[in-house]
Amino acid sequence: MEPAAVTASASADGGAFLEFVDYAISVITSSGGDGSESPGAGPAPARPPWGWTVAQVLKSCRAYSSGVTAAILLSDLFQSWTEQRKSLTAKTKVEVTSLLNTRSKRRRLPRTVTIDSIHEKNFLSPKSVLEAVVIDVFVLPGTNIYMLTLGDMWSTSTIDLYLHRRYYNYIGQHCILKKGREVVLTGCCLRTAVVEGSGHARILPTEYMVILLDEEQDEDAMLLAAQFCTYSFSSMMEEKSRNDVVYSFYARIEKIETLEPFGCTERKQIVLVDNDDEKIKFILWGEQVSLANLFSVGSMLALDSPYISNFAHNNHEEPQELCLEYGSATQVYLVPIAQHEEQVFLTPTQVRSQGPRLSCAPVDNMASQVTLPRDLHGAVDFSKYPFRAYVSDLHGKMVGVSLFGTVTSVCKVSTSGSTFYLEIEDATGVVLTKLIFTGHWSLGRVGVGHMVYISGLTCSLNKINILEVSWSEKEPGSLFVNLSLLPALLNSTCLHNISLLSDLPHSANRTHICRVRLDHIDCDSLKLSLFHNLCGYVVDELPDGLQCSFCKVACQNGCTPGFQLHLTIADDSEKVFAWCVGQTAVEFLQISPDEYMELPEQKH
Repeated sequence: MEPAAVTASASADGGAFLEFVDYAISVITSSGGDGSESPGAGPAPARPPWGWTVAQVLKSCRAYSSGVTAAILLSDLFQSWTEQRKSLTAKTKVEVTSLLNTRSKRRRLPRTVTIDSIHEKNFLSPKSVLEAVVIDVFVLPGTNIYMLTLGDMWSTSTIDLYLHRRYYNYIGQHCILKKGREVVLTGCCLRTAVVEGSGHARILPTEYMVILLDEEQDEDAMLLAAQFCTYSFSSMMEEKSRNDVVYSFYARIEKIETLEPFGCTERKQIVLVDNDDEKIKFILWGEQVSLANLFSVGSMLALDSPYISNFAHNNHEEPQELCLEYGSATQVYLVPIAQHEEQVFLTPTQVRSQGPRLSCAPVDNMASQVTLPRDLHGAVDFSKYPFRAYVSDLHGKMVGVSLFGTVTSVCKVSTSGSTFYLEIEDATGVVLTKLIFTGHWSLGRVGVGHMVYISGLTCSLNKINILEVSWSEKEPGSLFVNLSLLPALLNSTCLHNISLLSDLPHSANRTHICRVRLDHIDCDSLKLSLFHNLCGYVVDELPDGLQCSFCKVACQNGCTPGFQLHLTIADDSEKVFAWCVGQTAVEFLQISPDEYMELPEQKH
């Protein structure tokens, strides 16, 4: 056989890929931005988070499987970061920021859209969330219709809202809805300028608006004390004539869960806990479930005049269990949980890995610590961490961690079809990670030596102070990518270095990309085996049937024939004896397993 030039994926620790990530971060950082800051919320970060940058590069690699160039990646990154900055930086009006600059920091809700984006797209989804501050309250001329002018801390523009009549008492009787009041709303529809003829878009009335209160403001504290401290859940349950009493409750949101539909009607429940540690379910029906998008676990909910009902379970009511519902007279206030922060000091490894630095930047301006938020359980959230986290940096109470490394072992939990243990190694050490996937085989084909990137890891200490690292695919921000199986990595010279075969013994159990030629095929070693379709491992033939050698599951119908083959590959530095399986072996032999099986016996 004539020597063939092939590229074998056999750079050792992802050096070229990681170097490009650091380079891209330095380019985006040095390009600056509009330089604006968000008063009251601190300056928007000028440096993209390391994990965000890696995820964006991988997203581009998936989009362009035939390969990418540095220019394509930098263009995609810069565009994505510019869009990201629009929602983080502030070109906000002085009036809006002055109304918000004394407020506590809180997490932005997942479905939040900005007022600027509403005007740009001329569209507003009913499922979107608007976090806004009241700029003005006025009556539409010639009518008795109240309007609110709303602004937000991320936008330069404002928008008018037709106020739903269920909130009119907030203006007249209680004077709660006024300039400077923060509100969150959903279930909104946009009335565009073309339809209305008023020259600008307005938001139609929505029943799903929640007024935010601040316990540190005297007016709000007095409202909560006067109206919501009289009744507890236990006192309501003990009251026989409860239907004749107008109740108001103040409780913490413990859980937000989706329930089975009641017939064809969607349902969600918010589990509330009051000051006496009594619990009750607040049930949302049908369109009301969108209200749950305005709540966050740990926040305090003030419910005025909720409807008291029997909890419906499995399509029938449970008279022994009471619950609360969002009735026509129900009013909802929310005291959001404040976002706590913690100073995180960088390790020497992280300081050295901050990437190329501009020559004009003084050394003492290099970051030595960053401020990160903490979640409800006191764990530090590393999802926006600007630098790479290493195995040696992992400790208890960390969430949202991103890790890049090489797989040194992989094991499937025998009792579960979607739980795996992976040992991941980087330059600082090895860590065992527990991965829980939603699908039966979302992991894909992962083997020793593969380079992987994982974001959304959680680190905790068990009862005997041993570090446990876990990951769940269903959690927001979770991502698992096997770089060794990305075609774009093989086809993109900016993301890999070519290794020589003579370098392989010095860097074992790693993914290498080499330019080699086929020197010899050992036809006597050719073996036809069955491979499991899901994981790619060899299937064993046992007395009671076929079983995957890795998954340890029966796979009578889930396997296909394939080759196992020995061959010799060579470059200018060395010849190497190699083991070849799967599609690569088919391409070398230029024959499929089915065609091979049809050959006469003497041709085998």
